[in-house]
Amino acid sequence: MLQNMMISLLALLATDSTRQQSDSVRQMARSIVQNVTTTQSIDKLQEVGRQLADWGVVIGLRIISALAIFIVGRYVIKFINGVIKRLLNARNIDPSVKSFLESLINVLLLMLLAVAVVSKLGVETTSFAALLASFGVAVGMALSGNLQNFAGGVLILVFRPYKVGDYISAQGEEGTVIAIQIFHTVMRTYKGTNIYLPNGQMSNSMVKNFSSEPSRMVEWIISIDYGEQVERVEEAISVALKKDIRILPAPEPYIAVKALAESGIDITVRVWVKTEDYTSVLHDGNKNIYDEFNARDINFPYPQLTIHQK
Repeated sequence: MLQNMMISLLALLATDSTRQQSDSVRQMARSIVQNVTTTQSIDKLQEVGRQLADWGVVIGLRIISALAIFIVGRYVIKFINGVIKRLLNARNIDPSVKSFLESLINVLLLMLLAVAVVSKLGVETTSFAALLASFGVAVGMALSGNLQNFAGGVLILVFRPYKVGDYISAQGEEGTVIAIQIFHTVMRTYKGTNIYLPNGQMSNSMVKNFSSEPSRMVEWIISIDYGEQVERVEEAISVALKKDIRILPAPEPYIAVKALAESGIDITVRVWVKTEDYTSVLHDGNKNIYDEFNARDINFPYPQLTIHQK
């Protein structure tokens, strides 16, 4: 609009002059308009440049601040986790509850750190909360199994079918429980392998806890040849059992004929020991009985098959 007004004004002033003077005036008008237009464009570009520079400085400061919050927050979370761990250890809380609480608190602190970093970047907390809620619903539907595992972990801590340090059998595996986390129970096998079992399945399936009682029964099934005197065999077994002082006197050891099998006579031997001595007594008992049988010339049976030919 400014360009058109100035051209019209200069054209009116040049109407009384000669045609040559009019052309000269028009050229001067165009030159003035171009200069004015160029000056305005430069001013606008400079203004836009200043705004972009200010915006870049603000964004850069936000990014640096968010990065600083993230770095400092990680150290703060690590410090808080250490303090909580020391407090739980000082109060002699059950190891199962301690491992669960430590894992839960760590996850909550990381979520708070994420909210702080995002809000520092300029995202409104209310919008972020709504987005997070919608995202949580979607993730909750996709990860419903993990929510079930979380609920299973709570049930395990409440009803305590097992705790950290117990030797259990579950999901076809045996081992010692070393941690009960938010979603998983960590079990270490005798081979030194860590197995992560979902808490949801652990709370809804059968679990054998071998450490829940102070004592445990050890059982052997021993086969002898037909023709051996049972009383003589029972005496040999009793002598072998007395060599191990870890076998408890009560209940008394139980020795009886279990079955007349195809190749020999099966003898059942049952004793009671402390739970922590179960494995060692089981293995040592095999050796002691074998040595005692050899010393008394008691024979073990071999698979036999009799064929009658006409």
